[in-house]
Amino acid sequence: MDREKILSADPLEQDTGESGLRPKRLEEYIGQDNLKANLAVFIEAARRRGEPLDHVLLSGPPGLGKTTLASIIAREMGSNIHVTSGPAIERPGDLAGILTNLQPGDVLFIDEIHRLSRAVEEVLYPGMEDYCLDIVLDKGPAARSIRLQLSPFTLVGATTRAGAVTAPLRDRFGVINRLDFYTPEQLQVIITRSAGILGIEIEAVGAFEIARRSRGTPRIANRLLRRIRDFAEIEGEGKIDLAVAKNALDRLEVDPIGLNSSDQRLLLTIIEKFAGGPVGVETLAAAISEEVTTIEDVYEPYLLQLGFIHRTPRGRVLTAAAYRHMGFPVPHQGQLWDEERE
Repeated sequence: MDREKILSADPLEQDTGESGLRPKRLEEYIGQDNLKANLAVFIEAARRRGEPLDHVLLSGPPGLGKTTLASIIAREMGSNIHVTSGPAIERPGDLAGILTNLQPGDVLFIDEIHRLSRAVEEVLYPGMEDYCLDIVLDKGPAARSIRLQLSPFTLVGATTRAGAVTAPLRDRFGVINRLDFYTPEQLQVIITRSAGILGIEIEAVGAFEIARRSRGTPRIANRLLRRIRDFAEIEGEGKIDLAVAKNALDRLEVDPIGLNSSDQRLLLTIIEKFAGGPVGVETLAAAISEEVTTIEDVYEPYLLQLGFIHRTPRGRVLTAAAYRHMGFPVPHQGQLWDEERE
């Protein structure tokens, strides 16, 4: 595979679309306060020693800022960043080509790092530990191994499924952090900042209404902001106030706690077809014509945070809170489940 097809430059250099709203420095980054404070210490210590930052593993649901943090790390270290993803690196040779072209101090960002193949991981291990690359030449009795020295670099890996990262790979990261969902107050600050960049006039109450329906996720908040701007410009006076925000969000089928039509369809399917559960995730995926990974990585994290759904050995089970939100009477089974939780 052509290395240029699997490797891209700093996404923050492109000031169009979503990347134009991303913070470019650590002090501009909103939320994840403990992670941010620790990273500031690690980055400053590495700069003072004149060394690359230790390898960093970032985990958490999609849209929480893992790619943004990788780019910020590179900027704070005064380095270049090279971006690729686990599925794009199909063969060990693809990774070898990337590693041998890194300059001293460069940051290599691998998104969805848990999807690297075992053969590719084996090439990555000595690169992370010793900045070396072991290459086997020829085959059979004539096979021999040579070791190439790599430039010192920092690997930043991102994953939405921390449990799928193999133990040998995870143990080679010196800095391991998980990103958590944002509070509505933090998202309100992000939305207000994004509105300023986009040149949108927005009231504080309008920003908070968008924030509380954004599922704790900055990416969703910025996407909703762009769509509500369209409603404000075409059907309003160009300003996002509370009335404009509520009307637009209702028409976008985003309910007051951030559930969209897909989330509601999943909950309704469990209630109406499976009596609230338990139901296996494969069966549920088939019932709503969705991929298992999409249910596990996109829908469930927020529903779990809300306390609407639980993963059990027998399958997914809805709680009383989910029944109440969807306007259904709470069955005895749901009440018992909540009592067991308490």
